[in-house]
Amino acid sequence: MQVSQNLRNICIIAHVDHGKTTLVDFLLRQAGTFQQHQTVSDRVMDSMDLERERGITILAKNTSVQVGDTKINIVDTPGHADFGGEVERIMGMVDGALLLVDAAEGPLPQTRFVLQKALAQGLKVILVINKVDRPDARVEEVVNQAFDLFIDLGASEAQANFPIIYACARQGWCTLDFNQVPEYLNGARKGSLQPLFDEVLKDIPPPKVLGHSGFQMLVSNLSYSDYVGRLAIGRIVSGSVKKGQRIIRRGIDELGNPRQESFSTSQLFTYEGLKQVDVPEVFAGDIAVLAGSELIEIGDTLAGSDELPPLPRIYVEKPTLGMIFSVNTSPLSGKEGEAIQSRKLRDRLLREVRQNVALRLEETATNDQFRVLGRGELQFAILIEQMRRENFEFMIGKPTVLYKEDEKGHRLEPMERAVLDLPATAVGDVTNMFQSRKGLLTKYDGGSGVDGSRVRLEFDIPTRGLLGMRSRYLTVTRGAGLFSTLLLGYGPHKGDLPHRTSGSLISDRTGDTVEYGLLGLEDRGTMFVGPGVPVYEGMIVGEHNKDNDLNVNPCKEKKLTNIRAAHAELLVTLSGIRKMSLEQCIEWIDEDEWIEVTPKSIRLRKKVLQLNLRSVKRSERVD
Repeated sequence: MQVSQNLRNICIIAHVDHGKTTLVDFLLRQAGTFQQHQTVSDRVMDSMDLERERGITILAKNTSVQVGDTKINIVDTPGHADFGGEVERIMGMVDGALLLVDAAEGPLPQTRFVLQKALAQGLKVILVINKVDRPDARVEEVVNQAFDLFIDLGASEAQANFPIIYACARQGWCTLDFNQVPEYLNGARKGSLQPLFDEVLKDIPPPKVLGHSGFQMLVSNLSYSDYVGRLAIGRIVSGSVKKGQRIIRRGIDELGNPRQESFSTSQLFTYEGLKQVDVPEVFAGDIAVLAGSELIEIGDTLAGSDELPPLPRIYVEKPTLGMIFSVNTSPLSGKEGEAIQSRKLRDRLLREVRQNVALRLEETATNDQFRVLGRGELQFAILIEQMRRENFEFMIGKPTVLYKEDEKGHRLEPMERAVLDLPATAVGDVTNMFQSRKGLLTKYDGGSGVDGSRVRLEFDIPTRGLLGMRSRYLTVTRGAGLFSTLLLGYGPHKGDLPHRTSGSLISDRTGDTVEYGLLGLEDRGTMFVGPGVPVYEGMIVGEHNKDNDLNVNPCKEKKLTNIRAAHAELLVTLSGIRKMSLEQCIEWIDEDEWIEVTPKSIRLRKKVLQLNLRSVKRSERVD
């Protein structure tokens, strides 16, 4: 089948916060996607509330722009390492990539990860040095580092001969000539993103199409419509498909066995800007959105006949962490949200796993508990927050690392490279913090930043040593530190790591906390709850100063009598409450504790609630 030359498929890849979504904003604006009178918000591609709140891209999303008579399909991808699965699965949809690199920070761990995947797919890459307006920009050095990265990752001669574009996505301009950058910065020259459009049309090849004329499409993404149900998104690799056409879905079941289904396409869409436009037929090379089956999953092949074999499924790197999700069994279950049954919890987690190929779901020996396997704490935190906003109540356990064994039976654990950019004044504290978690300092670069007051450190550290490290790192650097990681693979087990050395303050009864009772407990440790908070037996209300647990009464009231002391009573108030965020709770809990998650609250509790059934000694705690 003849493919139109007026079609390009590209993705935008980069490390987190290097400007991908901002660049897409201006590509859409300058391509005339929006009307002049149309009001458009910043970061228009961030469709989820969580993406806007956190300022990061979580899900890969499609859009398109029309440049002259050529349509350019664009996929915006996440930059955070925990969402690398989103990047891996869309690589087969595109023929080229825009690699964004910050002009000051240079290539970082996720830059290496996404570039490695792009080069392995044989994609043509255009290097975009973004944020050249930063006062601490070091453009020439960053270009050299990027070239070294291409060579280090085994780029072919054609891939290593990449074009370089210097851009300021925030102001909506770019240039191929680095000598023109000062003129753009001081306003002497007005620019646009047209050089980037021209380079895409010149360097990125049209879509590759298989030789036969039968319809085939690999499902790379999923969406949902309230009107037509599940939507399959992917690039058509051969043939064409019409609305109402009978096609075959080739997939696998939960056990990995081949599964086949025949259905008719009820709706067909392609992308025009941010909109999905209903069309009667979609041809090879284009990215299509197809409806008609509720069973489609990522990695399935859609074919026009039984004779066509399935395409290679999408596989991503295996998970490194596991976390138990459980039905909420606390006495306050159902008071603040929907107390879901095990069937509904399993269905919700199964739906997430089908849409996110980087996650896995495992059954456990307990009927109301399920084990989710993923890439990192942030990935779990996003899933938990999404379920909270869907009005679910549930419990989660302490994340555990997934170990392996080598041929000789030696235990292996996942290792990661942590790259830290921080003020020089915090180097000592940060180094001690990472070395206490078995981190090995492999690189030290000083004198970065505008005034040379920042330092870049690289540590090779076990994945379990990074659990809860991000919030502690930001505290030590007073919010001025940058933190990114890259999975290196599996290495020898590093031995025991120091975790929490303190015990828990546990409520010994049900009721509402009283300020008088909490005041009496301040000398025993740090409180997590204030007055007027409902508690129950077995709920954790604070952190004990010592290593053993302590059952306490936070509901104790002052006795009311008509006898008063001779001196005036002093006004005494609580000295402070430590409000625990979800990420802090995940890092803090032990194996014998749960985090109870509801739409309104996050509580900590013991797995065994009755105080006469559990020991307060650390060595005798029940897992």
